[in-house]
Amino acid sequence: MDQDDIRKILKELRGKRLSIGSAMQKLKVLPFEDLGFAKIDTHRSIRRGFPEVILCSGKTEKQILGIIRKCDCFVATKASRGIFEEIRRFRKDAEFNEDAKMVFSKQKRRIRKREKILVVSAGTSDIPIAEEAALTAELMGNRVERLYDVGVAGIHRLFGNKEKFFKANVIVVVAGMEGALASIVSGITDKPIIAVPTSVGYGASFKGIAPLLTMLNSCSPGIAVVNIDNGFGAGYMAGLINR
Repeated sequence: MDQDDIRKILKELRGKRLSIGSAMQKLKVLPFEDLGFAKIDTHRSIRRGFPEVILCSGKTEKQILGIIRKCDCFVATKASRGIFEEIRRFRKDAEFNEDAKMVFSKQKRRIRKREKILVVSAGTSDIPIAEEAALTAELMGNRVERLYDVGVAGIHRLFGNKEKFFKANVIVVVAGMEGALASIVSGITDKPIIAVPTSVGYGASFKGIAPLLTMLNSCSPGIAVVNIDNGFGAGYMAGLINR
């Protein structure tokens, strides 16, 4: 069952040939649209409130464009400007965030005005992953505040902004190198922390393994850790918690 089938169900519902209960039962068991090289989860937005997200890494340009042609709304992560330019040829509503490396179709969403997500980066080099988290949360309809370059190398920068931590509902902390920032933030606030290790660093940082292990081994309670450079996963989880 694809997008056309969904529209047919809704049309039948408007024509009162289906009860709301019957329509919901059909919508609950929607499968996917098979393109051969990909099986698009057309049910994702109904089930989770957010469409399936396209990871561009590892996909050919033809595969990426083929998937997006089948989507009413879309979000593509780890995307290049070249991919964006190709998408714009047939999707005039496509937008590109250079820092986050995300291409997306703008969607009208009711913004939650009270609850706020705070996205924090240790250094300027961590901003691309922090922006991926922040933009994902915003596309899910959340208020997001950014606080960048407040890592432990100059801890006074962090403490000079402590009021922002008290006002946030959820905090995403993005850090590379040794990844100590998440533990410190968790130690000064009672809010849930989503820690994102980045591959920023050199030598013994092992492309993100060192900050990943630091965050997993934190003695401060209330920290959940996503995979290396997974800003999207962090922003998505923060959005679910905030909701």
